[in-house]
Amino acid sequence: MYEFESISAANIALMTLGCILFIVIPVIIWIIWIKAKKERISTILIGAATFLLFALIIEKPIQNALIFPTYMGLPNHAVARFINARPILWSILVGFFPGLFEETGRFVAFKTVLKKRTNRETSISYGLGHGGFEVILILGMNFVNYIIYALMINSGMYKTTVIDPIMQAAPDQLEAALAIPNQLAAFSIATLGISIFERVFAVLFHTGASLLVFYACKDKKKAWLYPLAIVLHTILDGMIGLNMKGIITLSDWGLEMIIMAIGALTFFGSYFMLYKKDSDTRAKELSNDTEPRTAQNN
Repeated sequence: MYEFESISAANIALMTLGCILFIVIPVIIWIIWIKAKKERISTILIGAATFLLFALIIEKPIQNALIFPTYMGLPNHAVARFINARPILWSILVGFFPGLFEETGRFVAFKTVLKKRTNRETSISYGLGHGGFEVILILGMNFVNYIIYALMINSGMYKTTVIDPIMQAAPDQLEAALAIPNQLAAFSIATLGISIFERVFAVLFHTGASLLVFYACKDKKKAWLYPLAIVLHTILDGMIGLNMKGIITLSDWGLEMIIMAIGALTFFGSYFMLYKKDSDTRAKELSNDTEPRTAQNN
C-alpha cells in the first residue's frame, strides 16, 4: 500500500555527520570551557539535569495535556479545542511554556544547588550545560533516529516496524510518520546547515538567558531580569509557532535570521551589560584594595 523512496548513501552520510557534530561538539566545548576557566563539571551537569527535569519531565506533559491531549492518549477536551482554534493564542502558549519552565528551572537551580557558586563563570557553565544537553538530546538523538529510519526504509522494514503499529495505536500520528521518508530523501547539506546555524544561536540564547537569571538571583535589584528572560524565551519560541501556523510566512532561513537576532541580542546584551561589567567592577575593586597597601608600604 505504501511505497517509500530509498534514502541515498550520501544522505545517510550527512545524517551521520550531523549525529557526530551534535553529540561530540557540545562535549568538546564543555571540556574546553572547564579547562580554560577551571570550572566544575558539576555546574554543567546541573544545567543539563535542570533542562531535563523542567523542560521534558515537567513542562512537556503539562503542555501536551493542555494543548495536545491526543499526543498523550487523552480526549480532545474543550480547552485544547479553544486554544487550537486560535493560532495566535496557540503560538503564544507554545512559546510561553518553555519560557516559563526553563527560566524557572534556571532560577531554582541558582537559588538552591548553585546558591554558593557566586563566581560569574557559573552562569555560563550552567548555560552551556543547558544548551549543550538540549543539542545532544534533541538534535543528536533525532539524527540517530533519522539514520535508523533511513536504514529501515532501505531494507523495507519501515512499514511493518513503524507505519503498521501507528495505524493501530495512534492513527492521528500517521501523517507525520508518512512524511518522514520524504523528509529523509530530501535531506541535504542545506538541511544540515540550517540545523547547525539554529543550534549555534539557540545555545547562545540559553547562555545569555542563564546570565540574566544568574544576576537576577545574585542581586535583588536585578530581579526583573528573570521575567525578562521568560519574555525573551516566549518571543523566540512564539515566533516559531507563528510561522508554523502561517500567521507570519518566512522561509527556513528567514526564520533562522530571527532566531539569530534574538539569540545574539540575548547573549551579547547580557554578556557586555552583566558578565563583562561584573569583571570590570571586580578588577576596579581589586585595584582600589591594592593602592592603599602600596602607598602604606612606601
